[in-house]
Amino acid sequence: MRTERPRARRYLFVATVELTDTESEAKVQERTSDLSLFGCRVETHKPFPAGAKVRVRIAHRGANFVALGRVSYTTTDGGMGIAFTQIEPTSQLILERWVEELRER
Repeated sequence: MRTERPRARRYLFVATVELTDTESEAKVQERTSDLSLFGCRVETHKPFPAGAKVRVRIAHRGANFVALGRVSYTTTDGGMGIAFTQIEPTSQLILERWVEELRER
């Protein structure tokens, strides 16, 4: 199993996340545990395989972030790392606002 290092600092961030595998359309609704400008970690008992392409929806404080991503890693303790691969401009602004708020804590 190859481990990828995050490209940016990740911040503790708990929010509802829905992931949809773009190939099988399988969905999971779980919680994030951290967030960066380039990805997030999702806590789940049913991770998608590393390399899977996913649609990401994160709901937090009345805002909804939407992106495409891929599973960069899975762990034996029930987590997976998601790297964002494509983010719409409005979602990019939401993500930047969330990360800025986390930096100020």
